[in-house]
Amino acid sequence: MLRVGLTGGIGAGKSEVSRLLASYGAVLIDADKIAREVVEPGTPGLAAVVAAFGEDVLTPEGTLDRPRLGSIVFADPERLAVLNGIVHPLVRDRSAELEAAAGEGSVVVQDVPLLTENGLAPLYDLVLVVDASPETQLDRLVRLRGMEPDEARARMAAQADRAQRLAVADLVIDNDGPLEALEPQVRKVWEELRARLGQQS
Repeated sequence: MLRVGLTGGIGAGKSEVSRLLASYGAVLIDADKIAREVVEPGTPGLAAVVAAFGEDVLTPEGTLDRPRLGSIVFADPERLAVLNGIVHPLVRDRSAELEAAAGEGSVVVQDVPLLTENGLAPLYDLVLVVDASPETQLDRLVRLRGMEPDEARARMAAQADRAQRLAVADLVIDNDGPLEALEPQVRKVWEELRARLGQQS
């Protein structure tokens, strides 16, 4: 098994790269998706969040009110640490289950937005960074996601910078160009990953 950590700044195009890798045969483990699943209604994760933050973080339907919870934790590092202390172990355990189910001959790609920030690079056989210039990131966040420029800049500033991400990269995909320039690069990276998997045996 080859364990790949995939990361990139917001707006760099990581989701598209992970979609392409999965279409070639990679086993994709998406940390953001799992983080949503572990706090769905009826889960121990949601019960723990409500115990820590109160019933106010629930919608009338009983689901987690993400914007409300976000407004509480992003203004208070201690509250954010409490939330991360609940969610991160659940995400880690679920990721480990999915990885174990993938089987020995698999390329397992873990899509981890905060890989650089949380010092997780050593956990993987190699780290793949999707890179785009800050100008490209800003343009995509405003044009494609409808963010206000100030909000987009704040979200970018809350993440590791480009140099910090590139410092942990074993492989880099340059996604400053159009979508059609991305696929050949991802295909080449996939061939490299398959070759490295072959070298393990």
